[in-house]
This record gives sequence, C-alpha cells and structure tokens, in this order.
Amino acid sequence: QVQLAESGGGLVQAGGSLRLSCAASGSIFSINRMGWYRQAPGNQRELVAAITSGGSTNYADSVKGRFTISRDNAKNTVSLQMNSLKPEDTAVYYCNAYATLWSSSIPHHSWGQGTQVTVSS
Repeated sequence: QVQLAESGGGLVQAGGSLRLSCAASGSIFSINRMGWYRQAPGNQRELVAAITSGGSTNYADSVKGRFTISRDNAKNTVSLQMNSLKPEDTAVYYCNAYATLWSSSIPHHSWGQGTQVTVSS
C-alpha cells in the first residue's frame, strides 16, 4: 500500500499557527486525492480538508478561512497550513491518500499514523 509520513504537529497557543506535512511513498500509479482528517477523544474522525489531483479543495465549515491545503504532485506531498488555531482544533490529525498502485486497477485509501495537534487557551 501507500506509505504516508506525517510531520508538523505540536503544541500552540490559541491564535497561533502550525503547518502539517505529509509525504506519500510506494509504487504509486496515481493519487486522486489527498487530505487531512482529525479525531479527538470520544469523537468521530472527520474530514478537515482535501485536495484532488486537479487542485479542487474541500474544507470543513469549521476551518474555512483559517486552514489552507496545498499539494506538490511531483513530490507526492500535501500540506495543511493552520492559522488562527482554536482549542477546539485539538485532535490527532491523520493524513489520507486515495491512490492507485501499479499493481491495482482501483484506488484505495491509505492512512498515516497520526500527529497530535494541541491548542491551549
């Protein structure tokens, strides 16, 4: 499967910024979409932001205007710039890739191990 390596999580004060990065590796034929999900204790995992190979983006309403997702197709990486962070943004953030391998005819989801983002009030 696709391997996803995440970085950039940490502790920040409310109003601060963090930048998450995710690099995909493996025998990748194409990556249709990459994105970030998050999960807080006791909560469902939810989509934060996603970006397609064509550059179309999708954001959760709660982060619109504050977060920006970007991609580098040549490097198979995706980043999430998080500004004006709020305590409710605290969660484990997971990178996701919807990608097709050379050995497969259909795409599959792959997940990173997660990186902790903590926003203090």
